Amino acid sequence: MKTKLFSFLFLIVFVLQLYAEYAGSTAIRSFTKPLIVIILATWLVSATKLRGRFHKRILTGLIFALIGDVLLLNQDIQPNFFIYGLVAFLLCHIFYIRAFVLDHKSNPDYKNPYFLWAVGAFAIFCSGLFFYLQPNLKAMQFPVLMYAIIITVMAIMAVNRYGKVNVFSFKLILYGALFFLLSDSVLAVNKFSQPIPQSGSLIMASYMIAQYLIVYGTVERKLVVTQTEV
Repeated sequence: MKTKLFSFLFLIVFVLQLYAEYAGSTAIRSFTKPLIVIILATWLVSATKLRGRFHKRILTGLIFALIGDVLLLNQDIQPNFFIYGLVAFLLCHIFYIRAFVLDHKSNPDYKNPYFLWAVGAFAIFCSGLFFYLQPNLKAMQFPVLMYAIIITVMAIMAVNRYGKVNVFSFKLILYGALFFLLSDSVLAVNKFSQPIPQSGSLIMASYMIAQYLIVYGTVERKLVVTQTEV
């Protein structure tokens, strides 16, 4: 019941946010963008009661994402808000990584057959994107590189959950990580390389789907083997 209720509320915000991006409505965007994470965080707390460290770390990541959303929403007012927002999302991904590490520790002896393939694929993608953007990054080279590394690790650790949690949770969070990569890649190309038509809608749609899937996967998470505190 909670999943249906919060999914419905999220769908309303999702549609309003995309309309705001398409129509260029700052007023609607200012109202709906913070609600993205607020609804998801409320769902997470309501469904899990924050019983374990995994839930608490995902919630902390969401809080940093909310801070990042607000900062990026106001970057036209203060240009430095972009780099502050980047730092906030960097911390968001670090807490997601810390959560995913708990699943690895639950069954560290399990050999994931997809892990090395994931490391190679994500490393090639993110390094290729960075070198593509590098000529236009200037003073932003180091922050963008650090962000690329962290989000790559986040995606790799999402793959590393395979065989350690139920399949449904694994797929939800993995797809969420992939949508996060898509959102941030479009944002980076649009900001530092070349404009992408309706980039705002694409960035926000993939970002909202990413956060929704990660929270849904957290709510549905069940460990296959428990060798550490949940």
